[in-house]
Amino acid sequence: MIPIDADHIGRVYRVGDHVDTDAILPGRYLALRDPEELGRHCFEALDPQFCTRVKAGDILVAGRNFGCGSSREHAPIALLAAGIRAVIAASAARIFYRNAINLGLPVLISPNASAQMKAGEPATIRLGAGLIRQGDASWRADPLDGEVAAILAAGGLVERTRRRLANHDTRGTAHG
Repeated sequence: MIPIDADHIGRVYRVGDHVDTDAILPGRYLALRDPEELGRHCFEALDPQFCTRVKAGDILVAGRNFGCGSSREHAPIALLAAGIRAVIAASAARIFYRNAINLGLPVLISPNASAQMKAGEPATIRLGAGLIRQGDASWRADPLDGEVAAILAAGGLVERTRRRLANHDTRGTAHG
């Protein structure tokens, strides 16, 4: 989990345009339930060496329409389990974007950063400010704030909901 208002530094791993959820995690693995096992098959057909090269904390930079295809939640789960901590894309399929946020994987939309960031080099992101930096270059993305920030800060929608319910009694009033 990346703090909303703190810098996260990670190494950039790049993929291209129109990477669909089947390329992120092939459909034959959808019966798996263990996130670690899903992570071992992330990008298996696109880049068989992905799981040996990606490191915990890396940042995935994608082109246009990232996460298109089916609405499977397995794709962001596999990315997280493989070590990816954030996605920067020129654009993302709406269902992938929501699934990723709901599972605690931030997605920043920045066509300029997507086009210019260099693979294998470190980059810094600050989610709450929508700031992306690599070397001397910097780019803007829409900040992840409001309820999206609260979901990410909690580690996902399920945990956000658990926390909200824990703070209310059965009549819906907040505990003092």
